[in-house]
Amino acid sequence: MRDGLHARLRAATAPEHAGLERDLDWRARVATLPGYRDLLARLHGFHAAYEPAIGLALADEAFLGGRRRLARLDADLRHLGLAEPAIAALPRPEPIRLAGPAAATGALYVLEGSTLGGQVIGRHIGSVHGLTEEGLAYYRAHGPATGTMWASFRARLTLFEDDAAGEAALIEAAIATFAAMRAWLGAQAASRAA
Repeated sequence: MRDGLHARLRAATAPEHAGLERDLDWRARVATLPGYRDLLARLHGFHAAYEPAIGLALADEAFLGGRRRLARLDADLRHLGLAEPAIAALPRPEPIRLAGPAAATGALYVLEGSTLGGQVIGRHIGSVHGLTEEGLAYYRAHGPATGTMWASFRARLTLFEDDAAGEAALIEAAIATFAAMRAWLGAQAASRAA
């Protein structure tokens, strides 16, 4: 029996996913409040580039709307002392273009999947820095609804289950998004080390 699309997607993206997790070194980066703020600023840039591209290619705001996290990053950065002009001026990757709903779903797989591990990261950050609701909006993401939101995302994958071209576009976009996120977040770490 053939694995489902989610299992195939997870297997195909495993090397890039593992590379991102290894290179992110989130515990070290969030050990101080300035380090945490710097990581959020970098994530802000990434979401500022990817969320509009996903929205345009997916063309389903009813599905995507509750999954957008850029406003949560704005709120966290304001709470950590960044003013609106500074947030607006944060660097971001070059704009991207996703060719249709399958590619958009692949990119969203990376962003939505991060809400699962984000629950663990958020609890850690909260305990280290004494943050509760404010300052943790991005990592709290869907909060108690995280499992439900992930299940509904996985159900969305079935749209491409019997579509070889769609599946290929979805997997290619997911791999590319993991690689882009790894490069974008890793560039910050490399510049801080230098």
